[in-house]
Amino acid sequence: MVDVARHARHISLPNVGVEGQRKLNKASVLVIGAGGLGSPAALYLVAAGIGRLGLVDNDEVDLSNLQRQILHTTDDVGLAKVASAKATLEALDPNVKVEVFRQRLNPENAMDIMTGWDIVIDGTDNLPTRYLIDDACALLGLPWVYGSVFRFEGQVSLFNHDGGPCYRDLFPEPPPPEAIPSCSEAGVFGVLPGVIGVLQATEAIKFLLGLPVSLTGKLLLYDAQSMAFDTLMFEANSEREPVADLSKAAAMLTEEAWCMAPSQVSSSPQEQKSAPSSDAIMFNHISVPEFLERRKNGWEPFILDVRSDTEYAEARAKSCDLQVPHTNVLSVLNSLPKKTDIVIHCKSGMRSQLAAIELIQAGWVAERLFNLDGGIMGWHAAAPGDIE
Repeated sequence: MVDVARHARHISLPNVGVEGQRKLNKASVLVIGAGGLGSPAALYLVAAGIGRLGLVDNDEVDLSNLQRQILHTTDDVGLAKVASAKATLEALDPNVKVEVFRQRLNPENAMDIMTGWDIVIDGTDNLPTRYLIDDACALLGLPWVYGSVFRFEGQVSLFNHDGGPCYRDLFPEPPPPEAIPSCSEAGVFGVLPGVIGVLQATEAIKFLLGLPVSLTGKLLLYDAQSMAFDTLMFEANSEREPVADLSKAAAMLTEEAWCMAPSQVSSSPQEQKSAPSSDAIMFNHISVPEFLERRKNGWEPFILDVRSDTEYAEARAKSCDLQVPHTNVLSVLNSLPKKTDIVIHCKSGMRSQLAAIELIQAGWVAERLFNLDGGIMGWHAAAPGDIE
């Protein structure tokens, strides 16, 4: 039954109305992870009037979580995240049915937990689980909303919707585990998961209402420092082998290097190893000071400038090996070395990430690609003599 008073602002929208609100009331969403991304996503889904919400998480609330995981409070430290989250969400709207699964998603329980929902939201922070979600959704025919955060940058996309591409179409194979920093090593800007989680909830709610969704075949990139959004287009790979079972994801989850094997999971979250995060966007990030220091010590990477021709004419690095606008990077593949490290830069660091993703999709090894965080602006500030 629609709570007209509670959802009056939705009902007044011409493309929602009472019928749209009724759709939300009958809808079900599974949120995997009750942390930085799952918190804002779950809060806004419940506020929107989703009838049934599932939460999957095996962790306990830690004081360090509270900087970004807004489902929980100081009084919840030490509690199971799903218990803390359930109490918060039911206080927001007691009419919503909140189901919790205090367990780590794995190949043995994934199909059971994920069956029976309309859409899945990814609030995880590690690659093995993300590939597991993608494979399970492919087998179940479920759409899922991907989100990830890394330092000041975030990504959102909608996978497996209406014949659209999957996560494995965008990232067919994971990078080596040692190339990906953990969340604790990389850090995250506290409000960033709020932005990305709300965008995930937005896409899910539009899907449930039957409104046009925006992020099928698109990877939305957000840079909190420059307050810039950008979009990378991608397509399903018709040559990719269809998912037949969860064996590939299971192999990742039991690989010791990913720190996800059951033998390495202790009862205390503080004793658990941090699973490498997928949020490094599959290539290396390097700060300007680290770049300059490594170069001083003999590192000789290929320098690729992906700014516009006009920007390059105004100012450029003396050591630049090649310049091409980021939208045309695939046109110079034959000019790029495959066995040499490549440092990619733009003005501040966003367009260079798009170029790096394009190169990975074209077959370049992710470990050899370095995004220069801060771009030529940071380079000029640290070493003005390098710029002409």
